[in-house]
Amino acid sequence: MKAFYIKSLGCKQNQLEGQIIADKLLSMGYTFVDEIKNADIYILNSCSVTSHTDSQVSYLLNYAKRINPNIKTILMGCVAQTYKQHEFFDYSNIDLVLGNIEKMNIQKYIDKLFSDEKNFFVQDIFNIKNFENNFLLNPNSTRVSIKIQDGCNNRCSYCIIPYARGNSRSNSIENVIKQIELVLKKGIKEIVLTGIHIGQWGLENNKTLLDLLKEIEKTSIPRYRLGSLYVNEINDEMIEFLSKSKKFCPHFHLSLQSLCDKTLKNMNRKYTVKEALETIEKLHKNFNLPFLGCDIIVGFPDENDKDFIETYENLKRAKMSQIHCFPYSKREKTPAFYMENQIQESIKTKRCNLIIELSNELHKEFLEKNKNTLAEILIEKKSLKTGLYSALTRNYIKIRFKDDNNNLRHTLKTVNLADFELL
Repeated sequence: MKAFYIKSLGCKQNQLEGQIIADKLLSMGYTFVDEIKNADIYILNSCSVTSHTDSQVSYLLNYAKRINPNIKTILMGCVAQTYKQHEFFDYSNIDLVLGNIEKMNIQKYIDKLFSDEKNFFVQDIFNIKNFENNFLLNPNSTRVSIKIQDGCNNRCSYCIIPYARGNSRSNSIENVIKQIELVLKKGIKEIVLTGIHIGQWGLENNKTLLDLLKEIEKTSIPRYRLGSLYVNEINDEMIEFLSKSKKFCPHFHLSLQSLCDKTLKNMNRKYTVKEALETIEKLHKNFNLPFLGCDIIVGFPDENDKDFIETYENLKRAKMSQIHCFPYSKREKTPAFYMENQIQESIKTKRCNLIIELSNELHKEFLEKNKNTLAEILIEKKSLKTGLYSALTRNYIKIRFKDDNNNLRHTLKTVNLADFELL
């Protein structure tokens, strides 16, 4: 059978989908290889969140053909889904294009790869009303992601993702529980609930994410973790429920993007700085040393120095644990692309560097607060190179340690963090 190489770019959902696709090909008799030169098929599961990722896609496909001229290439994922919007994209080195729905059914289309003509299979994503349930049958990681949702109903002014993923669609409670039961049989101790916008889970069925969490609490999974949330999706009822849970990992990744009201309005975000800071304060008060991460975009159109400083000072005030900072990247076909007062790249870089420095300071402070505490760790893989195990606390602190026992993977253990280097 043919050998394939697959690369997934972008978000955790895309990474999970890439693993599922690889699993499907392996079950069909295809062979996975870890070098392009040894592959018959190169699969690029693409991301289209910025114009930079589009350029990366083009480069990777050209590179594959350059080092292996006979290789067949498949472009799938978000760039493929929005291909009509990429007017100048080079498709000369692509043999098969599959959209985000089609890629999950790759077995139906892969034979087209070996025809003499290029084939495009991309349906209108907004015609998709139901969640298509696909899950990983053979997980090889310690913490397993479970896809609970796809798509997004928001229309942030900088974002192309709704046009690549469609409107929000939710996995059923029954499917999610079935997947949890499956991973439990494989010895998995922690799951991560993932999606494009998990806070919108259940909207089409008049349910909320909390309804799903209440059912997950009834399972035997020892630990569960949430993907990214908007601050206005974390209400008092959810906080009260999660703060009492013995299974929930107090790790919140907040999709903030800015902490300046003017910029939030320009981004078409649906919350204010006041609302965001109040929610963050509640998280600090109701959980013991929670990890609070966030995403921030700097250099958004019309963000002046005063606006940036407002975001900077509010992040410091919020005492985030870590900040992922991105310079705004112009994205064709989005409202922000056409806005006036676009910011110079050098200014974006300077602002991003300042946020990264702040993030390093805040993360160091967070680790110091945890230094002498007792914590439950989930022991993950042992490095063949260093002989060190990696492990993760409930509140997302990474540690490394040495142990001669080679069978600790998937083990839960309570330790004093004073005995470890915290990362």
